[in-house]
Amino acid sequence: MTYARIIGTGSYLPEKVMTNEELATFVDTSDAWIRERSGIGQRHIAAEGETTVDLAEHASRRAIEAAGLQPEDIDLIVMATTTPDQVFPSSACLLQARLGNVGSPAFDIQAVCSGFVYALSVADQFVRNGSAKRALVIGAETFTRILNWEDRTTCVLFGDGAGAVVLEASEEQGILSTHLHADGRYSECLHVPPGVSQGYQAVLEGRAWVEMKGSEVFRMAVAKMGEVVEEALEANGLNREELDWLIPHQANIRIIKATARKLHMSMDKVVLTVEHHGNTSAASIPLALDAAVRDGRVQRGQLLMLEAFGGGFTWGSALLRY
Repeated sequence: MTYARIIGTGSYLPEKVMTNEELATFVDTSDAWIRERSGIGQRHIAAEGETTVDLAEHASRRAIEAAGLQPEDIDLIVMATTTPDQVFPSSACLLQARLGNVGSPAFDIQAVCSGFVYALSVADQFVRNGSAKRALVIGAETFTRILNWEDRTTCVLFGDGAGAVVLEASEEQGILSTHLHADGRYSECLHVPPGVSQGYQAVLEGRAWVEMKGSEVFRMAVAKMGEVVEEALEANGLNREELDWLIPHQANIRIIKATARKLHMSMDKVVLTVEHHGNTSAASIPLALDAAVRDGRVQRGQLLMLEAFGGGFTWGSALLRY
């Protein structure tokens, strides 16, 4: 049986850091208020002129290097992003040109904060059916570009960043299964209202900002992330005690803790990075994974559960043997 196995991880955060204290100088908030409600201490902000593909390139090169490969060794590129550089071509194609990788399929996936899990699932299918031998999967965002910095319910939560993994076809266990879901009936709970087919006027007038109904998002996120973890375990005949690490979407410490409690999992087995970069949407899971790999927490052979929830609503999980 062929598996898609992670052989390299990489991540990148912009140099500019905005602390809660700095944010409080122009938004009606405080460090204590933000930490209590989200667990976030700071976020990274892309510099003027620094784009999503810029961040993705840094993370991708680090992942490719960690895999011991060259960019030309990759035969599939899938990028998850909500904040592409252009309407078209895709950010994946722009990244492909930067890397000097010619001819392999490259495309974007849009599932907001669940985007990386969605992208990982798609790449897994390519590898399993023999259509690709080595895939680069990226989650990258310049999410601060779509924030209303006068809305403290949203602007305190998000940041910019990118994370990437390289998958390789292997007979060793890798991705065991992925489970994806969506429910568009809740689209207005977390969205950016204007879009291309509605015309650019709202964008030109500076009104293309994230809008969120926080309590609804919280309730659904806790419920659905717990469910999708149980779904993955049941599909593979495993129990939660066999998991070495839970690597959740880094959205909010209260959501993460509530999900862990629902699963009866100790926080000692949960990878947390939200304090250092906030909610980076599709980038948050690969950022957390790379951090845990590089600091030695995640070891070869361990069983990892990735889970995410985002606008749409979308949600999903990936169970894998690292």
